[in-house]
Amino acid sequence: MAREEKDSPEKKAKKGKKDDNVVDLTKGYAKTRKSLIARLENWEDQRTWDEFYQTYWKLIYSVGIKAGLRHDEAFDTVQETILSIAKQSKKNLYDPNQGSFKTWLMNMTRWRINDQFRKRKKDTAMPGGGWEDDRKTAIIDRFEDPKGDLLERMWDVEWKKNIADMALTRVKAQVSPKQYQIFDYYVVKQWDAKKVQDHLGVSMAQVYLAKHRVGSVLKKELVKLEKDAKKD
Repeated sequence: MAREEKDSPEKKAKKGKKDDNVVDLTKGYAKTRKSLIARLENWEDQRTWDEFYQTYWKLIYSVGIKAGLRHDEAFDTVQETILSIAKQSKKNLYDPNQGSFKTWLMNMTRWRINDQFRKRKKDTAMPGGGWEDDRKTAIIDRFEDPKGDLLERMWDVEWKKNIADMALTRVKAQVSPKQYQIFDYYVVKQWDAKKVQDHLGVSMAQVYLAKHRVGSVLKKELVKLEKDAKKD
């Protein structure tokens, strides 16, 4: 039988804060998704755009936050980026021969992030517009600098994380809950094998078997996602 671990007050406080952040993200995601679909109401193939949104919104949001945007600004960036992509796709403005989809999506996101900083700068310049933060406006200057690669480095890191998250989501639907739980503790969270065994009440053989089976499925999904990205 699995042992029940008691959390310290500090751990509970951190967990509560994390849960609040998850709730905020979930609310923001639902609100932005609903608004986006409404604005795409008369466009063809809404299911495809919904799938596209669910695939890439976290990537765009995370880069926006790390670039210095606030929570609401990052969600606006998500919506405006995907709307811009939808419009360009409808007009066949994306040419795979001119570069990868990954780079194209990064540039579309970069421009929408810049729009948010310009909007903030304009708002703060108005009477009663609030505070002006020079550090934030400095970020946009680095993004707009043709020689600057700050956003590109940030994008590469978040792109890989997004691919991994998508792959894990697909894997979760293909393996048993128990095997995924073992894999999550042992491989993703990097627990010691003995700790996983004691915590979940499983044998060492089950731990290693889950690592092998789930790992194999994960590798296949990662290859598929990378191919799909290059194909786009």
